[in-house]
Amino acid sequence: MPLAAATTATIIPCLRYRDAPAAIDWLCHAFGFERQVVYADGDTVHHAQLVFGNGMVMLGSVQPGAWSAQMIQPDEVGGRETQSACVIVSDADAHYARAKGAGARIVIDIADQNYGGRGYACRDPEGHLWWFGSYDPWKDGAG
Repeated sequence: MPLAAATTATIIPCLRYRDAPAAIDWLCHAFGFERQVVYADGDTVHHAQLVFGNGMVMLGSVQPGAWSAQMIQPDEVGGRETQSACVIVSDADAHYARAKGAGARIVIDIADQNYGGRGYACRDPEGHLWWFGSYDPWKDGAG
C-alpha cells in the first residue's frame, strides 16, 4: 500500500552511538543536522531524529536489546562498514570545509564525480561512514 503524499522520506538510515548525546551535538555542528526530537534519560538516548533538508537520520545509544544484538559498531570490525548514509548538499566544498574544520576524518577527498556532482566521504568521531555530495539523482536525470 503506498504511503500518503505527505511522507517526505520513506527510507531513513538508523545509527547507534556509544555517546549519543555527544554524537548528536557533533552531527549538528559538523554536518548541519538539526534536532527534530530527542528522547533521552540522562546520557542514554532511546530515540533521536535529526533532519537535514527533507532527509532524516534516526539514532540512539548503544544499549542491550534485540536491535543491538543484530548490530556492531565500526571500531569492533576494524572501522569497516556494510552501509552508509549519502547526504545531498547544495555546496559540497563549503560542507567539506565545515566538516573538516569540526574534525571529521576525511577518507575520500572532495572531487568531481564521473556520474555528476562533487562529493567526499568522511567518518564521524565514532567511525560511522558518511558520503556528502552535490549529485542529486532526483534532479540530475538518473532513473
